[in-house]
Amino acid sequence: MNLPNSLTILRIFFVPLLVAALVQEHVGFSIGAMRVTNEWLALAIFLAAAMTDMLDGYLARRWRQVTTIGTMLDPIADKLLVSAALISLVQVRVLPGWMAILIIGREFAVSGLRSIAAAEGYIIKASDLGKTKMVSQVGAISCLLVSVRHPWFHTPGLVMLWVVVFFALTSAISYFRKFWRKIDERVKLRRRRELLHLERRRQRERMRQKRSGSRGTGGLGATIWKPPEVS
Repeated sequence: MNLPNSLTILRIFFVPLLVAALVQEHVGFSIGAMRVTNEWLALAIFLAAAMTDMLDGYLARRWRQVTTIGTMLDPIADKLLVSAALISLVQVRVLPGWMAILIIGREFAVSGLRSIAAAEGYIIKASDLGKTKMVSQVGAISCLLVSVRHPWFHTPGLVMLWVVVFFALTSAISYFRKFWRKIDERVKLRRRRELLHLERRRQRERMRQKRSGSRGTGGLGATIWKPPEVS
């Protein structure tokens, strides 16, 4: 297993650590005279995971180590991390539940569209709006993580999350408008070809049956010629 794939798997392992650090209110440790409480621990875990998200793709492209498993696991790891952070923030009553549902639902919808497009031979690349949404998402979640014990971070975090919602919906509409028509036309064309192929097979089968039937009845009325007897 190469390093980019290892970083992707490491990001998946960060998910339960993030949830535990955020939900458990009494988690913390001391470094010298400084006390690290659970919100700062959760922030450190989240930022470390976000760094692996940027690093694994960069290394995979630079070292030409793009693999199938890495391509499949990378978006899964991203969605697990973001979903876990948002749901945990709802659990600690920092984030409204409808905003988390909207953002997570958008991720699943776009993932479904990507899967359909890949099955039809189209590759949906991340748009500039999607990349902007990801950067805003990291900033918003970071502020909301800190706002668990420091309320003055809550308003900037919510403002940034509204920006995330805007970019999430805009980029999702852009994805669907750009690829849905192509995918729909491709699916209809494939079904039309399948129906034509099936009809041709049926016609060949009918012709074969007619030919075999005519061969079977062709000799029933025939007579056998005999030479005349010589007296």
